[in-house]
Amino acid sequence: MRILHLGINYWPDETGIAPFATGRCEYLASCGHEVVACVGLPYYPQWRIPASYKRVMFHNEQRSNVKIGRSWMYVPNRPTSLRRILHEMSFVCSSLLRAAVLSRPDLIFVTSPPLALGASALMLSRLWGVPYVFHVADLQPDAAVDLGMLDHGLFVRTLYRLEMLSYRHAALISTLTQAMREKIVSKGIAQEKVALFSDWVDPSLFTIGVSQRGSRRQFIVAHFGNMGVKQGLGVVIDAAEQSREDDKIVYRLVGDGAARWDLEDHARRLKLGNVEFLPLQPRDRFLDLLSASDVCLVTQQQNVADIVFPSKVITLLAAARPVIASVAAGSEVARVIRDSRAGLIVAPGDPQALRCAVETLRARPELALEMGHAGRAYALKHWHRETVLNSMEQTLTAVAGDEIRSPVHTQPLPTSVDAWTPASRALGSRIFSERKYSFPTLDRIFDGQGAINEKSAGNRRGRLYRPSPGPSSERTGVLGSRR
Repeated sequence: MRILHLGINYWPDETGIAPFATGRCEYLASCGHEVVACVGLPYYPQWRIPASYKRVMFHNEQRSNVKIGRSWMYVPNRPTSLRRILHEMSFVCSSLLRAAVLSRPDLIFVTSPPLALGASALMLSRLWGVPYVFHVADLQPDAAVDLGMLDHGLFVRTLYRLEMLSYRHAALISTLTQAMREKIVSKGIAQEKVALFSDWVDPSLFTIGVSQRGSRRQFIVAHFGNMGVKQGLGVVIDAAEQSREDDKIVYRLVGDGAARWDLEDHARRLKLGNVEFLPLQPRDRFLDLLSASDVCLVTQQQNVADIVFPSKVITLLAAARPVIASVAAGSEVARVIRDSRAGLIVAPGDPQALRCAVETLRARPELALEMGHAGRAYALKHWHRETVLNSMEQTLTAVAGDEIRSPVHTQPLPTSVDAWTPASRALGSRIFSERKYSFPTLDRIFDGQGAINEKSAGNRRGRLYRPSPGPSSERTGVLGSRR
């Protein structure tokens, strides 16, 4: 099967969406599928393009049998709401032009954000007559509104309409957690159309030893990963201020992100000697720092509940680190921490509660050790890499249908503007066609027990993906039903 992946984040970015987008593509390639990834330039979470990729419009490379076609995009040094919009739209436009001249795939797999890639997928789906799967790693419009990054108005209403357009025309929608799935269903999408493609554990994390202080004098409280708006990391700086007289507790923030400058400035103004900032680390050094941490933090703003699930939760539990989660009590993160018994939950934005939780685990090392063991067992049960990726591969194969065309030569990825012209004409004529398509949904692919329905999955492509006189998702409702 030939698969086109559309997504802004990919290797060598090491945090956020990129490792999982890369892992999905490379796993599919290892299963014998032909995978082309149309992705952006490396930039995250530092918001800086490496020197080797600067002044590049298009760039081709290959890794683990995946053909990678990179497209230029604007990357701001200090991202704001407006600059983020320009950043994402620059990639959406350049990647659409690049993808449009590729050979026709059997399936398009889109990773959102950016949300506007849903429009690209719809256009390419019309151009080629193939289905697309829309993978939601972040409920972007909800996040932007809930975090106050965008005000309600015409632009936000446009985002929600674009979101519904992307959902309505997708053959399948996938997301990371049950809570995110329920959020999507609440917008009027049929339950059987929304699947779970969770993230997974890096197997090397299971080899990290459980937390043991031994003779170390300092008690290390660590946060790893993105330092952005959603994380609300100001609470860590404020908790460190309350602990400033205790020189045995050190708060260590490792990573990068849009809010790092403000956090460092805040710590400097408070003259805190118990806070360390470290940049994004090479993998071996990251594992060493993770192993040396006595307690790890997951923080979110109060309004961030079911719109995103940070992958660091999976990492920390697999590494047997006890967790203090400064998150909303009703969030998916809180549910996982409760169910796994892997840590303590405190109110978001409450530095005193965070400090008290740190002191509790420092005073009770046996409790911290027990939490670490429990978290690892939970991670092994729920996020095993082979199980998660094998299930995804089977589902994608069923969505595309089993009558895959015989292999042909794949067009080289275009590096010249001249290559766009004929494809652009073809794309324009198909985009504005009145023809509508119906797509398969999970109830037609799986039987009642969740196994693949061989009869349905084995149907000819013309039956799984066929023209119809009307919209394919009349039962998905309208935008207003979300409220």
